[in-house]
Amino acid sequence: MITYILIAVGVLLLIFVIAAFNSLSKRRNQIENAISSLDALFIQRSDLIPNLIATTKEYMAYEQDTLRQITELRRPVQPTLAENPYLQPDEASTTIRNIMLQAEAYPELRANSQFVQLQHALSDCEEQLAAGRRYLSASITDYNDRIVVFPSNVIASLFGFKKYEWQYATEAQRQNVDVAGLFSN
Repeated sequence: MITYILIAVGVLLLIFVIAAFNSLSKRRNQIENAISSLDALFIQRSDLIPNLIATTKEYMAYEQDTLRQITELRRPVQPTLAENPYLQPDEASTTIRNIMLQAEAYPELRANSQFVQLQHALSDCEEQLAAGRRYLSASITDYNDRIVVFPSNVIASLFGFKKYEWQYATEAQRQNVDVAGLFSN
C-alpha cells in the first residue's frame, strides 16, 4: 500500500514539475514574441516615416509648381504677334485650359491632407509601439514573478530559467524623432 502511495506522490510530483516547466517555457516564449512584435513595429516605423515624408515633399513640390504655373498664366501679359510671332492664341488658351482642368481635379491644396495623413500615421505607429511595450513589460513581470515565487522558483532553478532583464531605452531612443529635420534633408 505504501508503495502505491509513493508511486502516486511521485507521479503527482512529476506532473507538477512538467506543468511548471511548461508554464515557465510558455512565458519565456511570450516575452520573445513581444520583443519580436516590437522589432516589427520599429522596422515599420523606420520604413514608414521617411517614405511618408518623401511622398509629402514630392506632392508639396508638385503643388508649388502647379500654383506657380497658374500664377504665371494669370499675369496680364498679352503679347502681340509682332512682339512674339511664335505665340499663337490657341496655345495659350490650351495651356490655361489644361491647368484649369488640373485645378478643378484638385480643388483644394492637398499638402494639408498629406500632413494630416503623415500625422495620423506617426501617431498610429507610436500608439502601437506603446501598446507593444506595455505588453512586453507585463510579460516580463509575469515571467519574473514565476521565477521568484515558490514552488515554481525551485523548478526554475533546477532547469536554469533566469530572470529576464528589463529593456531600457537608450538616451537616443528617449529623444523625440526629429520630423522637421527629416523634411530639411
